[in-house]
Amino acid sequence: MIKKNIEEFKKFIARGNVIDLAVGVIVGGAFSSIVTSLVNNILTPVLGLVLGGINFSNLSITFKNTKIMYGAFIQSIIDFLIVAICIFALVKIVNRLMHLKHKEEEKPAAPAKPADVVLLEEIRDLLKESKDHKEK
Repeated sequence: MIKKNIEEFKKFIARGNVIDLAVGVIVGGAFSSIVTSLVNNILTPVLGLVLGGINFSNLSITFKNTKIMYGAFIQSIIDFLIVAICIFALVKIVNRLMHLKHKEEEKPAAPAKPADVVLLEEIRDLLKESKDHKEK
């Protein structure tokens, strides 16, 4: 029973979908850290300058001895929007490249010659060969 489950698990892991998913998760995590750095180190300070030095991550209110950090929530929304925009742009670029690749592959082949034309060309070639043999 255990041996059978181990074999099924090996087959499951070896399938391309699982490996693709794992690669996607790893790349997504790395991409997320890049976007978070972009937001925290570049965009948030710029927004702070535009909005008069407001730092979103420090925004909070206190309600009955409880500090509610709504600035961190705003920061998370900004992170999400930037990640979504980056992914959208990346998908658009990849789709455009794939569409161009498919267009190149789908170039129509030269139209096939009608059967009568092919037959006439074969007859012409045979007559030419026959003529060449007679001259030798």
